[in-house]
Amino acid sequence: MTANRIEFDTTRSTEFVDITDRIRESVRRSGLRDGCVHLQSLHTTLGVAVNENEPLLHRDFENLLERLAPTGAGYEHDDFSRRFDVPLGEPVNGHAHCRQLLLTAFATLLVEDGQLVLGRWQSVFAVELDGPRHRQLAVQLDGDFGRRRSDLPESLVEIELARQLMVDPDAVASPMRRLVEAGGKRLRPKLVQLTAAIGPRNDPLRAAELAAAVELLHNATLIHDDYVDESTHRRGRPTVAAEEGPERAIAVGDFYFAKATRLIAEMGNAGVTSALAEALEAICESQIDDVALRGAFPGDRESYLRVVRGKTASLFAAACASGALLSGAEPEVVAALRRYGDLLGIAFQMADDMVDFSPSSGKPVGLDVRQRVLSLPLIYAAEDRVVGPEIRRLLAGSLGDAEVGRVTELVTSCEALTRVRKEAQALVEDAVRELEAVELDGLRPALVGLALSAVDRQS
Repeated sequence: MTANRIEFDTTRSTEFVDITDRIRESVRRSGLRDGCVHLQSLHTTLGVAVNENEPLLHRDFENLLERLAPTGAGYEHDDFSRRFDVPLGEPVNGHAHCRQLLLTAFATLLVEDGQLVLGRWQSVFAVELDGPRHRQLAVQLDGDFGRRRSDLPESLVEIELARQLMVDPDAVASPMRRLVEAGGKRLRPKLVQLTAAIGPRNDPLRAAELAAAVELLHNATLIHDDYVDESTHRRGRPTVAAEEGPERAIAVGDFYFAKATRLIAEMGNAGVTSALAEALEAICESQIDDVALRGAFPGDRESYLRVVRGKTASLFAAACASGALLSGAEPEVVAALRRYGDLLGIAFQMADDMVDFSPSSGKPVGLDVRQRVLSLPLIYAAEDRVVGPEIRRLLAGSLGDAEVGRVTELVTSCEALTRVRKEAQALVEDAVRELEAVELDGLRPALVGLALSAVDRQS
């Protein structure tokens, strides 16, 4: 269920305000497919009605109301000498209250297939009975949400990935194919597909092409990361560096950096190309910072956020912005989605950091510690007054199995993981707030749901 308010100003004492289009807009923005719209007047002299929008008929309505509840007919409500605590400037409006009883203060309207159900000549009115006033109607929408066009054709991305890898030389395509087919949550492609449905130029095929290019770009960064980190496995399979050797890994990563960039440029949208090129610059710059900071392991929060914003959040932000740009969304929408993606990317990385200390994740526990990768839980644990001194002493020496196991035990014994989880959740809330002030054409629920699940996802 979602809720909002319809606000308007009236100009006459009795006025029929057609709010049909406002209700339709609420349905469209919410993404309601099938269900109900509940309207509730928030004023005792404002009614709700469904009838024909025709000026002569409105005059007939007014004349009927005047005959049934005449103005100045001697209402006890207007005898202020008999009432207590009458506000200064209280109008004489007994007739308006009586007229409201002849109408109704609420209405329920049906929605089918995303459309408000009304007869050919029917409109929905807020009926002003004591104007001019500033008025509000409460609106609640209940039912099946999610625009059909927001149902992601995820198979299109998989088909496009397979098509691109099919035409590449086997020396580079085979290692990349193993990585791609190993799975992953495909979060970045999903962000592209969702945001590409926001603007007026919604083209699922072009969105899938861009989403596949972004996924190739992401996987190219993983190949290089695994080489730098000397990782032996990713997604349960040997890394490209472990399987093919470091030279081949660098070549495969470089090839798909170049290919993804070409595919993006060939889409012919300068804004999309620029957004993803900037992300690629940020990724490379942050990778250099990441390696340099390992000499000061475990580092500090400020350094961590700088690296994470470049290595992870930049591509999340670019995926959101590029999809919106591809669809021709308004600049303020693109900017809000970029901020949403940035915050979501940081929260996602914080959640991924916590996985390193979870024995049920399927990932070797303490791998980030062993590889001296910047990790916020480890940074916070090293600052802890109780366990911090021992952690820093262990990190200053060689990290064998026993040392890594002890560091992991100390991190999980303090408040570091709880602190990181709360910080990630706060970032997700901030990301959701970025979506509140812009028109997202009914796709807000999907984006909010993706953000709220970020702290439980892994790449």
